[in-house]
Amino acid sequence: MKFYNQLSDRYPFLKALPFLLPFAIVYFIFLIFPIFRGFWMSLHRWTMIRNMGFVGLDNYLYMIKDPAFWESLGNTLMFVILSTPTIVIGGLVLALLANQKIKGQLFLKIAFFLPYVLSVAVISSIMVYFFQPHSGLLNGILQSYFGVEETIFWLGEANLAWFVIVFATLWWTVGFNMVLYLAALQDIPESFYEAAEVDGATKMQQLLYITLPSLKPITWVVTLLQIIFSFKIFSQVWLITGGGPGTETRPIVQYIYETSFKQNSMGYGAAMAFAFFIILVIVSMIQIYLRNRKEV
Repeated sequence: MKFYNQLSDRYPFLKALPFLLPFAIVYFIFLIFPIFRGFWMSLHRWTMIRNMGFVGLDNYLYMIKDPAFWESLGNTLMFVILSTPTIVIGGLVLALLANQKIKGQLFLKIAFFLPYVLSVAVISSIMVYFFQPHSGLLNGILQSYFGVEETIFWLGEANLAWFVIVFATLWWTVGFNMVLYLAALQDIPESFYEAAEVDGATKMQQLLYITLPSLKPITWVVTLLQIIFSFKIFSQVWLITGGGPGTETRPIVQYIYETSFKQNSMGYGAAMAFAFFIILVIVSMIQIYLRNRKEV
């Protein structure tokens, strides 16, 4: 103990070590170690029963030539492109509505956020019921009130299935982005708007020149989080379409799961997972670089 005190006096950062050590141990066990363990598995022909032998970079070479890998990665990228702007803008619009000084403001906040507390199984079950071709609620409304005679197979066509998946994700997760935007909106000083009103600025001008510029920092955060969340899509696709029709909506995480646990090829699954991890790191670094470049 005396030695530690003398050492910490010489190196002050060591005084924080006892407080950081518990978190550092948990962080290493559950995050750092699995990353290195996964990379080690990716260099082997590994099954759920045992290690079948070292294969070097063969799994990665096979991945490059695997059309199913590129198809599932393309499906994931498609979802990111469709969902990210939709959910980010949706969260902003709902936050602007919930931030208005009107009656029922609390109800709006609760109603917009409520789907987020539901489990993905509940959300997916609701969507499957809503978009069923013959007994679904949406087709029933279209046929009863809008005279649509044709039965629409929402989950049987790729484009319509993507619409269902994006709609389900929007309804389920947009409340989280709304809360982030709402917190940022309430941090904008009221004096900004009072000064703008004195100068004769309209509500639209206040939105364009005060609100939106003030929300730029949180927009970067929300967009980064949304891109990462969208890249990791799995549960709602698995429960709503199963990756179908065929494999046209199968994301990369589902393909990794099927390869690892259904095809019993955990080495190849680990190789795809590690490659996917590198892609996410690169995407995050690019976005952070672009943000820092704009701030300079």
